[in-house]
Amino acid sequence: MGGLRQPPEWAPHKAVWSAWPRVPAYWEGAMDGARRELAAFFHAITDPDPATGEPRGESVKILVWGDEARRSAAAALDAKGIERIELPYGDVWFRDIAPVFCFDAARRQHAVCFRYNGWGGKYVMEHDDGVAVAITALTGLPRRDEDWVFEGGSLDADGAGTALTTRQCLLNPNRNPVLNAEAIAARLRGALGVEKLIWLDEGLANDHTDGHIDNIARFIAPGKVACMHPSGADDPNAAVLRRIEQTLRMASDAGGRPLEVVSVPSPGFVPDAEGKPAPASHMNFYIANTRVLVPVYGTANDETALDALRPHFPGREVIGLRANHILVGGGSFHCVTREQPAD
Repeated sequence: MGGLRQPPEWAPHKAVWSAWPRVPAYWEGAMDGARRELAAFFHAITDPDPATGEPRGESVKILVWGDEARRSAAAALDAKGIERIELPYGDVWFRDIAPVFCFDAARRQHAVCFRYNGWGGKYVMEHDDGVAVAITALTGLPRRDEDWVFEGGSLDADGAGTALTTRQCLLNPNRNPVLNAEAIAARLRGALGVEKLIWLDEGLANDHTDGHIDNIARFIAPGKVACMHPSGADDPNAAVLRRIEQTLRMASDAGGRPLEVVSVPSPGFVPDAEGKPAPASHMNFYIANTRVLVPVYGTANDETALDALRPHFPGREVIGLRANHILVGGGSFHCVTREQPAD
């Protein structure tokens, strides 16, 4: 089976898949706070009408597993447009463990399932490696299995044949040690319809995922990319962010057109529990049907970043939501989601 292509995130969604945090040990004391932030995020995706409460956004499908998670999710997520589904999973990082939904040339939808090894064996959580196949079964879509390690957060596509990634992640020997850049590009062409792969070098400091692209650069329209510039002298990623923007401004898309680059201020230095830089990023936003939900962290540039993004999402409301506790677990809004396109 060939000819599949991953649609862009701004295309209409039928639903979004995610899960409810359930193992306190994975969250270093931040699980309750992460649950509050995720509940606010999931409700914002549904975009309830202020007058009727009816959802104007997309359906939210949340996996729950275990008695405590079932009870707490029922209390926090009792709203129209949110469906709770009992199914085994490890944690909430569905960008990496759920299937990637694609279309064939006849606009039939398929679910592409990759191998998953816990971000290079660093964070192996029971059941996560079976989530993609289980979700595919629930959707009833035809399944395509790819026998190599790949995480959805390591690639960002514009739906027109161009995608972004990092060498730090996709060429890391802890994923696919026998595949070089040419082999990776060929496999992505066959699996997801990537005609041109733009390689950035590395991601943010202390990123658990070895430099996932969705923390540093995102397509926001065909040929248009958002990235970040440093926020102040104490920005721990200043040099990396400058290199990223420079590389993008020199790049072109699959049609040979120079990329249009939109740069917004980074959160700057956001400390973790040990005082080290956390991989905080405004790029980890989720493009829902009616809104763009952007993680913010209580820093001086939160509103500036939101204002810089708003003109580029006509027809959608750009909202900032706090994600400090979710960040403790290793990611933010984009990391916990996998959109399913509308039929």
